[in-house]
Amino acid sequence: MKQHAAPLKLLAIGAHPDDLEFGMGAVLLKEYGQGTEIAMVVTSKGEAGTAGTPLIREAETRAAAELLGASERLTFLDFGGDGLQSATPENALQLARIIREFRPDIVCAPSLSTNQHPDHCAVGNATRNACRLARYGGLQALAGLSPHAVGSLWFYSITAQEEQPLSAATLVDVSEMAEAWQQLMACHASQVSQRAYIELQLTRAQQLGAMAGCPYAIALWPNDPPVVQSLAQLHRTARAF
Repeated sequence: MKQHAAPLKLLAIGAHPDDLEFGMGAVLLKEYGQGTEIAMVVTSKGEAGTAGTPLIREAETRAAAELLGASERLTFLDFGGDGLQSATPENALQLARIIREFRPDIVCAPSLSTNQHPDHCAVGNATRNACRLARYGGLQALAGLSPHAVGSLWFYSITAQEEQPLSAATLVDVSEMAEAWQQLMACHASQVSQRAYIELQLTRAQQLGAMAGCPYAIALWPNDPPVVQSLAQLHRTARAF
């Protein structure tokens, strides 16, 4: 396993303001608490949303980024507008440029499932393409930035409907983050005032936690099989035989 003299770097990508906070906010809080350097990219400002204006949604995201130590590493991109985002080569190159600049060890993106907001899977696919493009040294569109190979790419879900098979997931115990996670999600006041989003996410995490043998857990899906140096790193699974 890679040893880090410097802090681990994690690039978290969302299609809309609040995607990261609702989908994997507790994981980000836990990583930040363990010294991981977090950067955030959001590819729209919720322009098509019913509640909140783009200015309000941006301000809410900036408040959340403060809680994750990412206020100086928060980037908003324009992927065509809320509801119109796509995994074009141009959009993938925007992300690949950020990957080369930040040089993350880990990248997290929305689920590739199509049973969800179409922007989520579009941004997930654009991110997967970007991780590949970021390591191609001959791309003139990225000239001047050294190629970078991401260590691992993971996908998170924002709703139960977009979850991939749990047999392929890694469950992260986030039990000690429950209170801080609620505060993080509450940054998006324009959204949580319209629907019980905080309660919905906590309920999902409790259900996954019941499987994992802890109060709260969040599922992440790897793009590729994880590599470990020892079975000791896989000392237990969600199923107790």
